[in-house]
Amino acid sequence: MTRPALVLIGPMGAGKTSVGRKVAKALRRPFYDSDIAVVRAHGPIDRIFAEQGEQVFRAWEREAVATGLAQGGVVSLGGGAVLDTDTQEDLAHHRVALLTVEPRVVAARVAGSDRPLLRGEDAYARWEEIHRARSPLYRRLADRTFDTSHGPLQRVVESIVEWAREDQQETGGDPHAGDRQRVPHEQRARDEDVR
Repeated sequence: MTRPALVLIGPMGAGKTSVGRKVAKALRRPFYDSDIAVVRAHGPIDRIFAEQGEQVFRAWEREAVATGLAQGGVVSLGGGAVLDTDTQEDLAHHRVALLTVEPRVVAARVAGSDRPLLRGEDAYARWEEIHRARSPLYRRLADRTFDTSHGPLQRVVESIVEWAREDQQETGGDPHAGDRQRVPHEQRARDEDVR
């Protein structure tokens, strides 16, 4: 069995793809991004939303997520991927890092965005609305939280790498550690945001 993946979740604009690539490189593990996988298989996400609808996108996203988790390595999930109940169940068998970002910081990151869910007159207001709705779910699913709002992303990358290596040492590098009975996410002790 492939060892559990290190999964990055969080809102749009938190830096999951950028951080994930660097974490994977540092850990010498493959990197997989569910949004990139959907685009490669089906075309641009904004076009999928416009021509097929969000429901079709979510089905394709779920397939991409399942593929990524099965492969292991470092996996970055699109912001809404965690809405799928099967994905939520799957994440219980992997290490999950939540990347957060302060609303005032994300404003510049999503300005002029072509993301389908941020279309309209005020992308930032829409981001805030989506974030408020999803934030409790992100926190419930996460094993640890890392904030990307301040300083170089490299500091966040190093913190995640250190956490991943500590976790691997605790499990003795056992490739079947993901099969262990894990404490439900909502019962785990919470770590402070890394700033």
